[in-house]
Amino acid sequence: MWPIDLLMFDLDGTLFDTKQDLATAVNLTLEDFGLPSKPPELIYTYVGDGVRKLLERSLDGFGAGHFERALTLFRGHYMTHLTDTTCFYPGVISVLEHFNHKKKAVVTNKPAEYTNKLMQDLNAHHHFDFIIGSDTTVRLKPHPDMILSTLERLAVSPQRALMIGDSVNDIKAGQEAGVKVCAVGYGLGDRDGLKKAEPDFFCDNILELKEHIE
Repeated sequence: MWPIDLLMFDLDGTLFDTKQDLATAVNLTLEDFGLPSKPPELIYTYVGDGVRKLLERSLDGFGAGHFERALTLFRGHYMTHLTDTTCFYPGVISVLEHFNHKKKAVVTNKPAEYTNKLMQDLNAHHHFDFIIGSDTTVRLKPHPDMILSTLERLAVSPQRALMIGDSVNDIKAGQEAGVKVCAVGYGLGDRDGLKKAEPDFFCDNILELKEHIE
């Protein structure tokens, strides 16, 4: 059992299943430019490094001069379709309620405009003591900045904190910050890649956290 005071969660692929709504927004943006749509399964592999990277990968070399307009169009589409299908992954609410006596935070590369609306629309704000995203730091995960800022804000030592995420970025950021790391296999990340990154714990069901945290 780990003596943990703070649980930090990634958002996309860890707390919420957002992939279908992200793919919808991407394909609507491609449609605006007369570009062919992409298979949703391919778009899912682009998620995890922030919105700009998601769109860069989706545009696939389309003229750089169109990028800022594409970003504006994407933002509009995504805000419109933000919660069409997005929901908590199975077991997440149970875990959040089980650890309601511990500090909890969301540490995500997702911009605050989407994160805050998702948290509001899905009635999730009350579960968390702090939320940090790409608007509050210039260095996204895998850089440890966001985790270190969260530790400082909530006055928790790295030895008493856990980062939970579905990507190698989450694992690397947690390792660099000196916290324990749990990788989840149900999200958007590649399972083999996650295991090769050597997290402290790998789980297919987030409910397993109840058995590993004091």
